[in-house]
Amino acid sequence: MGDQEPAPGTAMAGDEIIVCRDVHKWFGQHHVLRGIDLTVRTGEVVVIFGPSGSGKSTFIRTINRLEEHQRGQIIVDGIELSDDLRNIAAIRSEIGMVFQSFNLFPHLTALQNVTLAPIKVRHWARDRAEHEAMELLTRVGIPEQAHKYPAQLSGGQQQRVALARALAMQPKIMLFDEPTSALDPEMISEVLDVMRELAQSGMTMLCVTHEMGFARAVCSRMAFFDQGQIVELGPPWQIFDAPKHERTKRFLSQILH
Repeated sequence: MGDQEPAPGTAMAGDEIIVCRDVHKWFGQHHVLRGIDLTVRTGEVVVIFGPSGSGKSTFIRTINRLEEHQRGQIIVDGIELSDDLRNIAAIRSEIGMVFQSFNLFPHLTALQNVTLAPIKVRHWARDRAEHEAMELLTRVGIPEQAHKYPAQLSGGQQQRVALARALAMQPKIMLFDEPTSALDPEMISEVLDVMRELAQSGMTMLCVTHEMGFARAVCSRMAFFDQGQIVELGPPWQIFDAPKHERTKRFLSQILH
């Protein structure tokens, strides 16, 4: 009895919730991911960083099948990503994702953007969806913007609506693909503050970002990507203070001024 596997969807804190084994991805002849091995435990915050074109965004997009991997295994909360559409749907229902661009529906208010998926996908009553959405907009610090349209919001406010929208589906995992790279400098801290709060609440997070202050303060581990491979993986203190690989040292020296 004690050796039974837990059912999918019942990961406990500290359990492996994302397992990637020898993941490969090609775009035509271009070998973008070259054997990625990474295991993430429930409640971990993993920051993925590295030069442009190193495969960071492609990798994070394979975890919810926005990009299809061609070799290796990706298992999310006990479910293997395959061509089975039911598995893909089950995994996507557990994952929230925030992109560089905010991808909000311009014809919907902030509140409507956040309630759309819970009403359409979770089949929540509108009253419940709106109550939850207002709580989330409060959590991300913009309840007073609920009835404004995206064009009436700053970039930082739009990205916080996108964060609330992702959280509205009550995901177990949040993926961030350079969520601050399209923002003006003064707006970056608004979004990072919300991400810090999320991390402290125990959310499992994979973040592609160059925000090294955030990484040092918040993340459990950092993965340095270069040419489609994880060159170095370790806790922030090791990556910043005692990197093992010359390539990691060189990259950090370029971005830490």
